[in-house]
This record gives sequence, structure tokens and C-alpha cells, in this order.
Amino acid sequence: MLSRLYNNLDRFLFSPHTTTNTTSHCRSGKVNKMAPNSLFSVLSMLILLLLRPSAAGHDYRDALRKSILFFEGQRSGKLPGDQRLHWRRDSALHDGATAGVDLSGGYYDAGDNIKFGFPMAFTTTMLSWSVLDFEKSMGAELGNALKAVRWGTDYLLKATAKIGSGVVFVQVGDPYSDHNCWERPEDMDTLRTVFKIDGSHPGSDVAGETAAALAAASIVFRSRDPSYSTKLLNRAVAVFQFADSHRGAYSNSLRRAVCPFYCDVNGYQDELLWAAAWLHKASRRRQYREYIVKNEVVLKAGDTINEFGWDNKHAGINVLISKEVLMGRANYFASFKQNADQFICSTLPGISHPQVQYSPGGLIFKAGGSNMQHVTSLSFLLLAYSNYLSHANKVVPCGETTATPALLKHLAKRQVDYILGDNPLGMSYMVGYGPRYPQRIHHRASSLPSVSAHPARIGCKAGSRYFFSPNPNPNLLVGAVVGGPTNNTDSFPDSRPFFQQSEPTTYINAPLVGLLAFFSGHY
Repeated sequence: MLSRLYNNLDRFLFSPHTTTNTTSHCRSGKVNKMAPNSLFSVLSMLILLLLRPSAAGHDYRDALRKSILFFEGQRSGKLPGDQRLHWRRDSALHDGATAGVDLSGGYYDAGDNIKFGFPMAFTTTMLSWSVLDFEKSMGAELGNALKAVRWGTDYLLKATAKIGSGVVFVQVGDPYSDHNCWERPEDMDTLRTVFKIDGSHPGSDVAGETAAALAAASIVFRSRDPSYSTKLLNRAVAVFQFADSHRGAYSNSLRRAVCPFYCDVNGYQDELLWAAAWLHKASRRRQYREYIVKNEVVLKAGDTINEFGWDNKHAGINVLISKEVLMGRANYFASFKQNADQFICSTLPGISHPQVQYSPGGLIFKAGGSNMQHVTSLSFLLLAYSNYLSHANKVVPCGETTATPALLKHLAKRQVDYILGDNPLGMSYMVGYGPRYPQRIHHRASSLPSVSAHPARIGCKAGSRYFFSPNPNPNLLVGAVVGGPTNNTDSFPDSRPFFQQSEPTTYINAPLVGLLAFFSGHY
């Protein structure tokens, strides 16, 4: 009887048709009212849902280990002696040579062999934030998490080494050449074109995100490696100054190279505020506090409050800055907390919001490809904000509903559990976790025979037969989380050509590291 009640509750809360449209959504301070024949109020149902046990217990510690291991499979350059995914080998050792610089290292963003600086920097920022907020729960995996952060920052330091001359390198590899081939990174002979921004060709978005990553990582290494931390912070200051002085979107400067792959649709303004927020947190310098206050409206901090990812930082900005407000030492940032509260309200199941929906199985759903990037990023913010609220002994009023820290933690956990297998298909969306997971992910290195299994080179078009093969990938990219369901039916085609569903990315995994760390330490 009780389980039937819980199932009906889930259908009620996560159905897109459970609310009427007689009142406006939470951003305007109201919530949609329940249908007249509802048996419970939203608050009562959310409390019941909070008490519901997970459909299956999960080994969050194992999932955490694997989520970090994934980043070793994405490494470019000379691999270290402690590399654990042995089917990967050195690759792209001469990146940057055509521009007379060393740009080896860093991460491939997804299943291709391009190094896109924008998502790589966001990945590094989120790995750093994961460590900063949840390192106490990482246990033995903290060392590996720090290595993942440093692999990103070491590359970003190389990419910004000529900032004194007003140059930032933001990409290595021609995406059209790369996407015309299906070959291992160890074999690639595609164009390794180097793309840069400068004073005449600005890119405040990618430069701002790079500054944020360097600043966030400087806090991570402050006590662990003070000289490295100082280097990161000084570079972040210089890169931010460049981004702010030469304003413009890198999509306009480098359109063919970055669009439609990582085209900045949202604009560069949010990255400037995002970078300033991290610099303020890292340096405590008054100039960044004043910059944030002065530019809050100009740079549109209150826009699209429920978006967060490599392209849109608005929800992240508001949550990050709100921590200081909740600690009672930054009332001049009060409006950011108001935005953060509205973000929280917009994500609650049972409250209709056009930009945040839930699938029948309970997964956060946003229109567009690679839906898991939204799931992990938004869930990270829910968890982080719940902790900030807990320390301040606060809740978020959302009309007839109250979002408590415990409720927000449960909502975040529910998304993580969905990824790990509590979903209508009963499969994990993390490769190598659980008895059933994606076998044919859209990933060149994973889908082609390894160098040890097939020493001979596999050419550009010779890899096509592996791409179209119905066989499982020969190399297990342990910890990779794929794009997952990209519609609201919880369906998933385990097929390489369906790249929006089957391709893993670094920026899906990075926020998940923090989530898994917390749940491994508390459940």
C-alpha cells in the first residue's frame, strides 16, 4: 500500500501536467496551484517524497572513484607514470608547434580529439568547486581529484602564457577536419590548428571562464602548493583584466572554429561576473566586490536564473555569491541571494516552469542535446545551496511550498540515483557502474581497438567500420557519463550515431564529482 502511494506520488510530482496555469511561476513570487482534486498540497507531497527510501542502494564511493577515473581517459599529451587507464597512450605531443608554443596536455572535451578551451575551463572550475565544497567527503579519492584539477590548470597556464602580449590560446584542432574522421587520438593526423583571441579578436567568454578556473584552483592549492596557487591567482587576475578590457564573444571572432560546436549563445557578460566572483573569493580584494556590485545589472546577473553550464553561468553566479550573504557578511550581495532563491523555487517538482521540467521517471529535462549536462550542473547547485542554507539555518519560501536544505539534498540525490540506475530502464548511465550500462558510447578512443591490441595505425576513414559496428566498445571508458535521455520519455538508444545521447563529456562529469563525494560521505 505504501509503495503504491509513493509511486502515485512520483507520477504526480514529476508529470508535466500536475499543475494548472492559473498563477505565475516562482520567479514572480507565486507558485502554480494544485489541481482541485489533488489529495495533498505540494508541501505535503514533497515531504513524503523526501522520506521515500531509494529504490536501490548505491555504492557512491565506487561511483566517485570511477567518475574521477574518467578524466584520465580524456587526457591529451604525455601521460604520467601513474596513468590508470592503460589502453590510452600519449597523443598530440606537438600541439601548439604551428604557433611556436607548447600546448600539449589538457583534456579532450568529449568523444572527439579537439581541445576546446571554453568547456575545458568550465570543467576545471567545476572540479575545483567540487574539491572546495566536498573534499572532506572524498576520502582516498581526494588525491586523484586534485590531479584532475591540476591536469586542467597546467594546460590553462600554457594557454595563457602570452597574456602579457594580449594573447590567449583557446583551441587546438580543426573541428571539421576532426569530425570527418573516426580515429584514435594516438593516430590522429587531422589538422591541429591553433586558435587564439587577442585585442582585435576578443573572447571575453572563454577568457572569463579561464580566469574563473585559475582563480578557483588557486584556492584549492593555496595550502597544498602555495607557489603554484600564487601563480594561478596572478594569471587569473591578468586574464580577467584582458577579458574585461577587450569585450566581445569569441563566437564572433572565431565563428567557423567554434560554431556550432561550442558557440556562445548566451553572451559573454555572465562569464565576466562569474570570473569576478571567483576572483573575489580567491583574493578577497575590494576591487572585485565593487566590480560585482557595479556590474550586476549591466551584466545581467538576474537573467535566466535557472540555467547553468559551460555556456550560461547565471545560476552558478547567484549560488556562489549567496554563500557570503548566508554567512552574514555580505549584505551588499543580497539581490544575488534573491536570484538564487528564485532558482531553487524554479527547480522544485510540482511547480510548473517552462525551462525546468521532469521526465516521467523523475529526471530533470531541458530541451537540447546532452541532457545530463543540465542534470549534473543543476543538481550540484541544489546540493551546494542546501549546505549553505544548513549552515545559516535558513530555508527558501516558494509560495505554498518551503524548500528546506533536506529537501534540496534529496532532490539532488534523486538525480544522482537516476544516473546510477534508479530509472525506468533500470540501467546506469555511467560506464562501468552497475550490471547494465551503455556499451556503444560515441567516443573514438573507446570504440577503436587500443594501440596494444592493434599496434598498426588506423586511418581516418578506416575507423568508420568501428563507428557503425553493433558490437560493444572494446575499451571501457570507466566512469564516463553519457548524454542520456534527450527527450521526456526516459528512452535511450545505446548507439554511437546518436551522439547527443551516447557521448560523454568532461563537463557532465565535473559537477558529478562533487555530488558523489557528498553522498559517499553521508549515505
